[in-house]
Amino acid sequence: MAEQTFRPGDNSFVASDAPGHQHGAFFEDDGETGYFYAVDLTRAENKVLDAMSIYDVKNVTARDRPSVLSIVWSGDGLKCALLINGHAHAVFDFAAKRGFCRTNFPNFPDRCDGRWPSSDHGWSEDAVAWLQ
Repeated sequence: MAEQTFRPGDNSFVASDAPGHQHGAFFEDDGETGYFYAVDLTRAENKVLDAMSIYDVKNVTARDRPSVLSIVWSGDGLKCALLINGHAHAVFDFAAKRGFCRTNFPNFPDRCDGRWPSSDHGWSEDAVAWLQ
């Protein structure tokens, strides 16, 4: 598990690799937005498989208070969740090649080339059932 205390809008970066697998995830706050990314660590280029918007800094009401960001992995290393203050905001399921986030953004037409689909990031409570 990767964990960091941060304030939304303070240019943050937190990364974590899956235990025993060749994929990982990272969170980045560039001062304006917070995004969560899935990556394939075996690729030399184009490592990002998917990206999901977590927040726009201007819309975060408690941005002046410190928050705790965690990236946690399932026991099998095939799922990871982004938690902020213990609350799940996004999940990547590497086996299903699917991302879930509360904002359901951004969504792009699928490329039909066998890559990770990105046309729907809709939230599902089933996606975080493994956290219980």
